[in-house]
Amino acid sequence: MKLQDRVAIVTGAGGGLGRCHALMLASHGAKVIVNDMNGDSAKRVADDIRAGGGEAIGVQASVTDEAQVAAMVTKAMNAWGRVDILVNNAGILRDKSFAKMDMADFRLVVEVHLMGAAICTKAVWDIMREQRHGRVVMTTSSSGLYGNFGQANYGAAKMALVGLMQTLAIEGDRYGIRVNALAPTAATQMTDGVLAADALAKLDPALVSPGLLALVGDEAPTRAILCAGAGHFACANVTLTNGIQVGDSPRAGEQVIAAWDAVSDRTGEIVPAYGFTQAERELAAAGFAPQNLTLHG
Repeated sequence: MKLQDRVAIVTGAGGGLGRCHALMLASHGAKVIVNDMNGDSAKRVADDIRAGGGEAIGVQASVTDEAQVAAMVTKAMNAWGRVDILVNNAGILRDKSFAKMDMADFRLVVEVHLMGAAICTKAVWDIMREQRHGRVVMTTSSSGLYGNFGQANYGAAKMALVGLMQTLAIEGDRYGIRVNALAPTAATQMTDGVLAADALAKLDPALVSPGLLALVGDEAPTRAILCAGAGHFACANVTLTNGIQVGDSPRAGEQVIAAWDAVSDRTGEIVPAYGFTQAERELAAAGFAPQNLTLHG
């Protein structure tokens, strides 16, 4: 029971991947707030957890409604006195090519995925800071990491969640809060019609959820992007190449073009520990000594 007495909130957990997440967390001892827009679905999953001997509460709430999210967190605190784990799983699709997509569909997808995750995380952030323990999981996607035709809105939101994860992991580190991202491939309502039927048969969402356990336990990493599907697990990284130094030459643009192979050469690329690593490297290449690299505003 790796998560004995931990308290978890799983959004969008009335079915599909979220349901599998909630059941998996409960099976390892976590007490679970099962959130969904559909209250009946949330209640059914909570009932399933209780029938198996676990503790769970079904909560109907929209992740984009700050008041509803606050009430959900209050319900968890009143019942169990803490919140240890937040799994930002809720999401929607509005797939169309960018040429055919209207801005209303773009905004809606960004609002649910990005702002929904931000709202839920903000609602538990101070609790986690005060108890000096927290695990937050953002749900990203290969569509955000690498792009996918017809998913400009979804891909933009999902890559934005990686940026949110990167920064919150840095800010939460001193408080024992670890923040990671999960990029699942699973047969759910969101992938129905996107992948072939025989492929979907191999992509049971229950085969993704074991990866979640690695991201929320006591020994969880932080700033990891875990890709999971069909029982396969891998890590994705945002990297930085060594690049070249051109300087302030009047022909700098032409030099970058001419040296593009060297600029993009992935030999020796790194995973930066923080965003300012880029500026540090650029200033060092321009001749600044390490002790002079700190910016003063």
